[in-house]
Amino acid sequence: MKKRVTMFVWNEFQNDAHVLRECTALAEAGYELQLLALGQEKTTAEERANQFTIRRLGFKPLILPKQWHQIMLLFLLFVTIFYIPLLAISLIGTYFVLYKTKLKYVIRDITLAIKMIYWGIKADATVYHANDLKTLFQAVVCGKWIRKRKVIFDSHEVDISHTNDDSVMYPLVESFLMRYTDACIYENDTRARLIEKLYHFFPNVVYNYPCLQTHMDAINLHDTLHLPEDELILLYQGRLQEGRGLDILLDAIPHIKRGTIVFAGEGPMKPVLIEETIRRKLSHRVRFLPEIAAEQRLAYTSNAYMGFQLLHDTYFTHYSATPNELFEYIMAGVPIVACDFPEIRKVLKNDEIGVIVQPDNAHAIAKAVNVLVDQPELREKMHQNTFQAREKYNWANEKIKFLKIYQRLIEV
Repeated sequence: MKKRVTMFVWNEFQNDAHVLRECTALAEAGYELQLLALGQEKTTAEERANQFTIRRLGFKPLILPKQWHQIMLLFLLFVTIFYIPLLAISLIGTYFVLYKTKLKYVIRDITLAIKMIYWGIKADATVYHANDLKTLFQAVVCGKWIRKRKVIFDSHEVDISHTNDDSVMYPLVESFLMRYTDACIYENDTRARLIEKLYHFFPNVVYNYPCLQTHMDAINLHDTLHLPEDELILLYQGRLQEGRGLDILLDAIPHIKRGTIVFAGEGPMKPVLIEETIRRKLSHRVRFLPEIAAEQRLAYTSNAYMGFQLLHDTYFTHYSATPNELFEYIMAGVPIVACDFPEIRKVLKNDEIGVIVQPDNAHAIAKAVNVLVDQPELREKMHQNTFQAREKYNWANEKIKFLKIYQRLIEV
């Protein structure tokens, strides 16, 4: 039987390095792979040369021109007054539900899920692989309820609070669907231990490390940002959103002795950060870069004197994180100032490649940065330690574990 895989992901697969690494590993191992992702208005198919097919599923909502909204409302008002009030009230209610509430997004999500199921069944895969809870239902429908195939649940996040006293629906839905899976993959040991506590089994652990790169064509970031060559670049790269310590990092800037903070990324907090930078008169010490494509990221990152990873303990996914950016700093040879969470602490302490801080304390962050600014020899030692660390924290090692999961399923 030919080894076919249908993989599901609930995003548009534009910059998802984690899923790309897994897809590439399967394609190189000889699996025929179809990736089902979200798209725009039209469904499109993209063939990656000698690798795999990406099918982005579209959804086109019914959108009326603004003038038609006004005409419809006038028409319904006319019907209400002169003819059938009950019918008109029903139509007005339907109009507001569809156009003024979140129901249209629910309709979109249901439509896209149905399309995923259609293309998944049509593929008749050997293995159905869900990359998040939002696609596990589709994988189970295709792989167990319609076909009699293998199903993998590959959870990249754990959407449950650190205190385990809310997010009630998540474990209920997850535990129901998990009974239909043949293998579960979680991103690190901390998350795997929580799953063992909740569901009484220990899942497979495959860390999301980047691919090993020992040579990279560095981009001169000092020139790009119009900074002197001897200016220290203090880099945050990643999504600009709440819960990542970015506002606290702005608070720390006046207490940091040297260096320019560079925010590289996009997100809902970017306008706020720009506005606050101007309001606090910090523009001479802060720069902003757009989101950098995954394949170019290390070329930019290698310019940094040090990098930040300052997640807050807002929910369990943050507390248990092994962030992509952490290992990209390591791959680029950049020491790190990071939050005191178990997986991050384990890496920084064991390999001596950074300083641990309380991420909600601006003075503590500034003090940690100043340690590396005042002691360039310590920074250099950490820089050298990253070369050994990246031999350990890279995808080549995890890929072997990942492919063995598939081998065990196929051979059964």
